[in-house]
Amino acid sequence: MRKLGMVALGLAAATLGGCDGGGGSRDSIRAVGSSTVYPFAKQVAESYARSNPDFKSPLIESTGTGGGIQLFCSKIGADSPDMANASRRMKLSEFERCIANGVDQVIELQVGLDGIAFASAAGGIMLNLSPQIVYEALAANPYGGEQTAQVWSDVDPSLPDVPILVYGPPSTSGTRDALKELVLEAGCDSNPAMEALKDEDEDRHQQICTEVRSDGAYVDQGEQDNLIVQKIESNPRAVGVFGFSYLEENSDKVQGLPMNGVDPTYENIANFDYPGARPLYVYVKKAHMRAIPGLDAFLQEWVKNWGPDGSLARVGMVASAPGKMAENERKVNEQIVMTREDLTGEAPAAGADAG
Repeated sequence: MRKLGMVALGLAAATLGGCDGGGGSRDSIRAVGSSTVYPFAKQVAESYARSNPDFKSPLIESTGTGGGIQLFCSKIGADSPDMANASRRMKLSEFERCIANGVDQVIELQVGLDGIAFASAAGGIMLNLSPQIVYEALAANPYGGEQTAQVWSDVDPSLPDVPILVYGPPSTSGTRDALKELVLEAGCDSNPAMEALKDEDEDRHQQICTEVRSDGAYVDQGEQDNLIVQKIESNPRAVGVFGFSYLEENSDKVQGLPMNGVDPTYENIANFDYPGARPLYVYVKKAHMRAIPGLDAFLQEWVKNWGPDGSLARVGMVASAPGKMAENERKVNEQIVMTREDLTGEAPAAGADAG
């Protein structure tokens, strides 16, 4: 095994040196991206290290989904990441940037599900939320008008007369993107005029429906979800927004808030009954599969751990449906690359390997 590892290192130096045009090599896997996916990737990395003692442990960096994909798509080569972890799907514009930079063979894996959880301190403020309530409380200009809500009861009289204070993710976070898409936009489109605006002026619709207020009611807490947990734990009247796994991990400190009367639980997210349920992704450079020692084995480690009885479920990830898991296992085994059509929906996602 040691001899095979040394051979792989030699291939890594040769292959990546040719890819990036500037020489160099790397003998460990490097992944960047989502703070939500980070603890799951670390879990898989630890399992991989135990199973593959002759290879170095992968380096996992929490950069945020947007920043991670930007780094991932910058180039092929030893000085660029092998993988990007994402708490939302890659955007078409990002995919096209990848292609333009020579990152033209990307394997997309849905590794599981998560939920955008709204939470407060254990014993703290209790709110029965809905996408419409969240939108009206957090939008910079709800429905195109002035934001005047200062306390939760200004939004809905059934809610407490307590100042609106929400700690949440920054604009670079995939959790923020999912908050916009799954909650804010859904709440905004409960208004027929806003639904109509989507067809008339998409940019204006996007601005009105997803721009978050900046007067202190919503506080950008950076890419570390644990800081949000700490903030709401110390203030029983504050609300936090983060991935379900952090709610699960800190269930002794915080409580989940229902959305449309549905609690953020494993079962409700798996069934997509909870409005904030979302898929989680890992993106891999196929060119690096031939060059970075152990990268294929690392992907196999994801497959081994992403089932309902795997280690990822024990740390808060919700397993994908069986058919979806099988589809993504096939992508790993056959190294099937994604296409533009996969993202646009213009053609079936299943298809032949593009190379």
